[in-house]
Amino acid sequence: MSIGNSPEDERPFEDVSEEDRPSVPVGRALQQARIAAGLTVDDVSTATRVRIAIVHAIEADDFAPCGGDVYARGHIRTLARAVDLDPAPLIAQYEAEHGGGRPAPTPAAPLFEAERIRPERRGPNWTAAMVAAIVVVIGFVGFTMVKGDDGGKANVADGAEPTEPASPTPRSEKPVAPEPEPSDSAIAAAPQDKVTVQVSAADGRSWISAKDHNGRLLFDGLLKQGESKTFQDSTKVNLVLGDAGAIDLFVNGKKIEDDWQPGAVERLTYTKGDPQAG
Repeated sequence: MSIGNSPEDERPFEDVSEEDRPSVPVGRALQQARIAAGLTVDDVSTATRVRIAIVHAIEADDFAPCGGDVYARGHIRTLARAVDLDPAPLIAQYEAEHGGGRPAPTPAAPLFEAERIRPERRGPNWTAAMVAAIVVVIGFVGFTMVKGDDGGKANVADGAEPTEPASPTPRSEKPVAPEPEPSDSAIAAAPQDKVTVQVSAADGRSWISAKDHNGRLLFDGLLKQGESKTFQDSTKVNLVLGDAGAIDLFVNGKKIEDDWQPGAVERLTYTKGDPQAG
């Protein structure tokens, strides 16, 4: 009886090659590397700009949400680099498992065309708008000049002087009415059921104060030379003139002819009737 190892025990051990060992799925390998790196899915999504749903799907070996082999390989490469893995073996494993192989490279011309025709945001074309506006203005001016020339020709043909206006009674020939005095202007046209007072600083500046019949302040301040203020009320207007000698006063369209001295302070009240100092 032989003591020792049997022939079977003396046979050399067979090494198991890396190819014979069961391979970890691509998604599982990415998941394990991410966990080992201490990263969450949110961290990886933020770093790679790959959506969280796609990261979850890839780690579950579901590459359908990627939208195709080209995008799947791109996502695998991006995620592998984010978790410090060599992307080349993972991409090769993906191609072997899915049988797609590496697709033929896309010609450079279509890619260039796709980039070139990508729409760009542009602001409003102000140059074109300005040109269009200028053209419209020039056209309008030209049309007006042509119409004016036609009117002049018609007047000459009728025997009228070219320089004379076509209207039988031009406004310029009307007698010029004398300019109305301040008392005959808008103050005279004031409603009859109100008292209207106009204060004009004709000879210098003056402080004035005006109140209505309820004592509500209408104005309180300095009136510079040449300035004027008009006040209206349904019943009466109370005035205080700081320098009455510098003031021209018109009440209900009539000028108040009082000989106020320079620097004199006057307190006045006017109603809807004829100017009467209160």
